[in-house]
Amino acid sequence: MKVIQDLLDIMRRLRDPESGCPWDREQTFASIVPHTLEEAYEVAETIEAGNHSALCDELGDLLFQIVFYARLAEEQGEFDFEAIARGLADKLVRRHPHVFAGESVASSAEQTRAWETLKAEERAASASTQDSSALAGVSLTLPALSRAQKLQRRAARVGFDWPSWHGAAEKIPEELGELRAGIDANDSRARIEEEVGDVLFSCVNLARHLEVDAEAALRRAGRKFETRFKSMETELAAHGGVAAVDFDTRERVWEEVKRRES
Repeated sequence: MKVIQDLLDIMRRLRDPESGCPWDREQTFASIVPHTLEEAYEVAETIEAGNHSALCDELGDLLFQIVFYARLAEEQGEFDFEAIARGLADKLVRRHPHVFAGESVASSAEQTRAWETLKAEERAASASTQDSSALAGVSLTLPALSRAQKLQRRAARVGFDWPSWHGAAEKIPEELGELRAGIDANDSRARIEEEVGDVLFSCVNLARHLEVDAEAALRRAGRKFETRFKSMETELAAHGGVAAVDFDTRERVWEEVKRRES
């Protein structure tokens, strides 16, 4: 497509050692990672907000990140944008034999299992992968909630899982009890942090059993809290603000805001 070639040409000019953009010339693989993560989150934000009019622009910003990485790699003689696209096309065909190779699957759940089996086979066949664990390849750079959920899904596929959501739900008060015991015993900060982590991990496990994406759910909870808090600030502005009133007043206004919202 000509428009793709135009984009690649623009990126080449931005990186030109003599006439390119000073900022773009200075960038490395590592330096643009934070920008890539930010652009990915902005895509997620526009989708969750239902702002499809802005989605095209945000997807373009994310695509620019891929074009940037491809240009850096091409300059170093490693690969280029065409290699990225070709590798992706080959992978999609390989991982969808029910579409491209005449095989069949009965449901999306069966397809998910087949997909994970194919990915596991690819990891095992990779010369760069020595870890044969069912958890191999779960990136350390994922957001903590997303990584926890992915680790749990991987473990579940080899049978390490509760038979239903009930077991996952019952684990949460058990972990809370251990946290309370640690607090009462005046355990070290590191130990308390570990127990808090166990509580959060258990909550993620329950979310997974309920087919709820923990990362998305917490983002929505954060937005809900933000909206309610700003409403409370508005209510209390005439009284000097949130910090100027007592606890009972804050709680009363908070509950009023929640009631109006519902």
